[in-house]
Amino acid sequence: MYNTLLVQPLINLLVFFYNLFWHDFGLAVVALTVLIRLLLYPSFKHQLEAQKKLSQLQPQLQVLKEKHKGDREAHAKAQMEFYKTNKVNPFSSCLPLVIQLVILFALYRVFFTGLNGQALQSLYPFITNPGSINHISMGFLDLSKPNLYLALITGVFQFFQSKMMISLQPKPVAGSKNPEDMAANLSASMSKSMLYIFPVMTVWIGATLPAGLALYWLITTVFSIVQQYIIMRDNKKPLTSNN
Repeated sequence: MYNTLLVQPLINLLVFFYNLFWHDFGLAVVALTVLIRLLLYPSFKHQLEAQKKLSQLQPQLQVLKEKHKGDREAHAKAQMEFYKTNKVNPFSSCLPLVIQLVILFALYRVFFTGLNGQALQSLYPFITNPGSINHISMGFLDLSKPNLYLALITGVFQFFQSKMMISLQPKPVAGSKNPEDMAANLSASMSKSMLYIFPVMTVWIGATLPAGLALYWLITTVFSIVQQYIIMRDNKKPLTSNN
């Protein structure tokens, strides 16, 4: 089921772009990445807008917390009602991440097979079988083998993208002994740590797996940075609360 619904369509799309872009596997990976990002744009846009809105609503959430101080059940109920009234889902950022990880694992399967003869037998009837796939892109970049330089470049862009995402998170409440504030502060601290850990992990993973995956993640990250800049630029007006 997993192969039929995800791996096989990705193989066919890659081969389609490979045939379209002069049998350059790198260009095929870039084209596939852009297509995936365009398809995911609505969910990504919703994720960013929800994060920004949640950050802007933080002062009102703090007032709500003080209002129900000592009554966690009443506060939880009022908080959920507040989210509903303001049309905010605090968990909206999870789905796009899950989707991206699922696609990344599927692409790993695609690159792991090397798009060999057996994999090419799963092509749809309307996709031309090139016979074999040349993994060399632009005459020098072998996307079937790990590439440290490409992994390092990907890690740098991952750092800037993570930094942009952190700027959308609610500001921590310094010195607060409230359990929820302490949990939020811990989450903010972990996010700040991930600002450095995640790029390092990206470099390590990119340097050990086929460079095609690193190229996919690099284009995905650059695309995310551009999308995030455009979305945030077009969404600068302060929110007006319904309360």
